[in-house]
Amino acid sequence: MSDEKINLDEIWPQERDFIFRPDRLKYVRRLKNSETCVFCLSAKEKEPCFDRLLIYKTEHSQIVLNKYPYNNGHLIVCPLKHGGSIFDLTDEEYMDLMKLVRLSSKLVKSVYPAQGLNIGINHEKAAGAGIPDHLHWHVIPRWFGDTNFFPIIAETKVLPETLEQSYEKLSKGLKTILDSKDKN
Repeated sequence: MSDEKINLDEIWPQERDFIFRPDRLKYVRRLKNSETCVFCLSAKEKEPCFDRLLIYKTEHSQIVLNKYPYNNGHLIVCPLKHGGSIFDLTDEEYMDLMKLVRLSSKLVKSVYPAQGLNIGINHEKAAGAGIPDHLHWHVIPRWFGDTNFFPIIAETKVLPETLEQSYEKLSKGLKTILDSKDKN
């Protein structure tokens, strides 16, 4: 090999930034699996309750506050039935679930004056599902400038309210939405 320097930009012209996090390997490989599905635990509740972060429930679906939110107001919408694939749902279950995704979106926008929403699903383990055995959608309020270096560098997300405060606000907001629906 010659002493001539190689310009890597000529070989790899697309610039990429990487953050190496070997400690995430355990999570990616799911070396530690839970025996209990948190969504099934909340599905067993008869009424909304903070202990399970259950905000609302229909015949086939539920809205749960995310215990580890990206932003305050981060909701999870999932079927009551345990299963990791969208294809496991009947048409009735799917329609009920989609109605709750829409209701959750309306709820988050009314309680938190979000400038946008992330609404999404990581379908199955290879797609990044954190709980791959129980299908679920994320509804996350977003604002311009709501991300910065702190969660990456300090491995910490600063949230302006507690889960209890978020639960209270969302529960009251949901009651207002449902009450106005009943009047129409």
